[in-house]
Amino acid sequence: MLTLRQSPFDLFQQLEQQLQTAERVPAAEVRDTETGYRICLELPGVERSSIDVKATDRSLVISAERQAPEAAADAEGADPLLSEFRYGTWSRSFRFPSGIEREGITAQYRDGLLTVTAPKAQTMTSVTVQVEA
Repeated sequence: MLTLRQSPFDLFQQLEQQLQTAERVPAAEVRDTETGYRICLELPGVERSSIDVKATDRSLVISAERQAPEAAADAEGADPLLSEFRYGTWSRSFRFPSGIEREGITAQYRDGLLTVTAPKAQTMTSVTVQVEA
């Protein structure tokens, strides 16, 4: 017989850790237009140089890092009483129903909002396979 030797408090701690991790993933909006896909992500407080966008034939991977300020304490030397800011790295991937044109992808970052435009691939490759007896 299998017994679970975990206190309910341990379960709450695991849940809190999962929620903290989930909060690091930015909110996204993906739109399917006639010519391509437009992905918008909220990235407040993220430096433009830390954003990385990579593409394959049908997917897009966006990653970034939000770094903590150099001085953790304020000008008076006091530590924060409460801090709900999240720092660290994260990565999101998006897979599209049709291929994308990797060379035509553009990305703009302004006012904490990253907008990536990925045009749809114009040529679709298909292969005919002969069935042998």
